[in-house]
Amino acid sequence: MITPLDIENKKFSKQVMNGYSVEEVDDFLDDLTMDYTKSYKENSELKAKVEELEKSMEQYKTIESTLQSTLVMAQTTAEDVKKVARQQAEQIVNEAKDTAKQQVTELENQIILKKKELDDIKKQFDIYKAKMESLLISQLELIKDINKEDE
Repeated sequence: MITPLDIENKKFSKQVMNGYSVEEVDDFLDDLTMDYTKSYKENSELKAKVEELEKSMEQYKTIESTLQSTLVMAQTTAEDVKKVARQQAEQIVNEAKDTAKQQVTELENQIILKKKELDDIKKQFDIYKAKMESLLISQLELIKDINKEDE
């Protein structure tokens, strides 16, 4: 690419006849040099800006990629946490059911034992009642005999 310095340093051979006016050519080259210098600077600045923007875009793409990865990881972690929570909940429920079954079984066994104790006490009471009845009858007979003797 031609630089502004190339334009400024360009020299034309002078022709004696029908040549261009050296002064006009120099003035034109000076104007061209200024315009081209301005365009060249703008072009350089724009290229630098484009390069800077491309770097920024790459950074943003990297950040976007990182955020997407983080989001996927967060979703996966959330699913894992939910799965573990469900498993723990199921385990707690199953343990509670097992504990309840054991308690019901223990209570049923206690009820059976208490019924046996009640039956034993009823039998003992019946025996005691029969003995008392027998004792009272014998005492009544004794009183009757004593009353017969006194008569």
